[in-house]
Amino acid sequence: MSLVQPQNIVVFKPSYLTATGPMVTSLLLGNASDISLNLRTVSPSNTTGSIGSPSCVAEETQWVLTREQVGKTAVQVQLRLDKTLRLCGENETDTDCCPKPLCVLETLQVSACVGGTPQASLLIQAKIYALLLPANPGSENKTVIPNQVYEPLGSCPCDLTLGACDVRCCCDTDCSSEDLKLFVSHCLPGPFGGQVSPASDYQCSVQSSNNSPDWFPFLCVNSPPENNPYLGLFYQGYTITPEPGPSFQSPVSPAPVPVNVYIQGSPIFTLNDQYFTIPQKLLGQCVNNAPVAFLKNFEVNCVTLLRSCPTGSPLQTVPTDLSIKVKNGLGGDVLVDVIDKVAFDLSQFISSTDASSDEGLVCDNVTLALDYTLYWEGNGLTSITVTHTVGTITLNSSVALTTRYSAVFLNGESMVETNSGNPGYQVGRPVIAGIVDTLDNNTSFVQRVSVSLWKPVSDGLCFSAEMKPILFGENSTSGCLLPVSRHNLTQCDLLRETVTSLQNALMTATYVAKSGNPDLLTMTDWVNISFLIQNSSTTMEDGPSSCYGVPSHQHIHVWSLITGMVEGVPQRDIRALQVSYSMSPWTLDCGGGDVSPCVDPTETQLFPVTSSVTFTDIPVNTGPPKTRFQINFTEYDCNRNDVCWPELAFPITKYYTGEPYSQSLAKGLILVFFFITASILGTPWRQIRQAWK
Repeated sequence: MSLVQPQNIVVFKPSYLTATGPMVTSLLLGNASDISLNLRTVSPSNTTGSIGSPSCVAEETQWVLTREQVGKTAVQVQLRLDKTLRLCGENETDTDCCPKPLCVLETLQVSACVGGTPQASLLIQAKIYALLLPANPGSENKTVIPNQVYEPLGSCPCDLTLGACDVRCCCDTDCSSEDLKLFVSHCLPGPFGGQVSPASDYQCSVQSSNNSPDWFPFLCVNSPPENNPYLGLFYQGYTITPEPGPSFQSPVSPAPVPVNVYIQGSPIFTLNDQYFTIPQKLLGQCVNNAPVAFLKNFEVNCVTLLRSCPTGSPLQTVPTDLSIKVKNGLGGDVLVDVIDKVAFDLSQFISSTDASSDEGLVCDNVTLALDYTLYWEGNGLTSITVTHTVGTITLNSSVALTTRYSAVFLNGESMVETNSGNPGYQVGRPVIAGIVDTLDNNTSFVQRVSVSLWKPVSDGLCFSAEMKPILFGENSTSGCLLPVSRHNLTQCDLLRETVTSLQNALMTATYVAKSGNPDLLTMTDWVNISFLIQNSSTTMEDGPSSCYGVPSHQHIHVWSLITGMVEGVPQRDIRALQVSYSMSPWTLDCGGGDVSPCVDPTETQLFPVTSSVTFTDIPVNTGPPKTRFQINFTEYDCNRNDVCWPELAFPITKYYTGEPYSQSLAKGLILVFFFITASILGTPWRQIRQAWK
């Protein structure tokens, strides 16, 4: 049985729908190029209950039929009700409303016809009710709550349900006259029922002449009804602005606000006050129109799957689109200088081998890279150049194109370097390292270099792997794979040198900065990096298919110390950095049934080359350790004893804030006076006087 359908067969998916709203959608699958759609109203037979065969004769209905091509073999069919679902009022003559709550009850049939012959049909059972809207709909922008200082409890506290009539709430504006007739004699009493200003018992107008006491006319109060005991029971009224709910629509970006002077991180603007944009990555996705920030270097790779030749920016860009005028931040403008470059080797830009075939669709002048160089001085730009690399790509089916976009800010001929904190390191910022160099005047300075870990890409091999900077405070481990053959294992010295050179490429620095904003000319801001090579505990000779002492792992250990706090943020300094290497033996593994690496001297096997970094916090020294006497003797320890003798005179010190200092001092002197008087008049002083006489 063949599963391939003829090209002239079409079908609705789904073929039966139930509509409860004013819009319904279905898909027509198949070759719909010559298909015409016809809509009519049908009804089941009174005898059989079935619906007749599809017809290609259209009828006039209260529905609008539209179609939209959504694919090569798919058409979206949509029906929309061409009337409102508002319930008609009493004695209303408008026909664009629903006379009954059940507004629409009918069966529709959509027929797909070719030359007057039905090919497929769609049945729709419509059962739609009218929308019951409140008589006084609230404002869509804001809800105004009256001020409860003058209107306590609001105008109708028992109105608890929005857009619906609350039973026994006679002040509810959502209740119609028919609803009020049901409970008009049972309305909720008191303030909750809408009587927000009941007359109080002390009002002179409340007591009648029959039951009022004789003294009431002398003690009753004549006050306005707004002044009643219900005031202040609720919060003061205020205005509520509704917050928009979640939406799947793309947010509307605010209009750019040009700046007069560029500072680090501020966006760069073109001459027509628009953002100067270069494709960048945001949340892992490439954004074509991302603003460029002043003094922020970046380099990103964007992968695009091409099935046809690109026609728009940025993959198809002419030099005139790149040569624009940009505000320099100093009151003038600079023109972007475009340098065109043609790439013939496309191996680093495409990953499909079909693109190099001579047959297929040829795409000329495809953008492969946009490398911007922005020269700055002070708070402005002096010039901008962009290298526009293009190439010719041949498409057979699809090609994965990797496009490079970069921006580098240069002050003269030196690249801008960002700090990693001020003054101490901040977690997540790159570790700053460097090597010592000498200026023309024999002054030593530190030239910044990177301290990196492996960042494998695509196939994970070391020769194609990239490097990522070490981020302060973040422990990490990464690695790459090195293909090694049996022939390589016969040259162990060369193999060890190769692995050593790979590991040395990660750590080219000899100094590391103590703080996050070091001075390149001050050597006291830098710490020497120590290198430690761990030799094997046992000396083993190299075999015919094995090499020992291969530095396959590089470990970087960083010790840091918290030196202070700035606005609640701890400031950390690096006190030491040590680089160590772990040696391991490399031997071909011929198990698992694969013996080709051990037989063929050119067959390779992958060996891991790894690197890691660990950060250790040095504990802060809190002073010399306590003696055993200080630990056990707690009589004078105010933290561990209820009686604190050292704070006996605390009330007369300036640290006591329970009362003014003058009062506490006066009371203290009075206590001293009484103590001296008691001492003079007491027994000890009397005995001293007797002995003196």
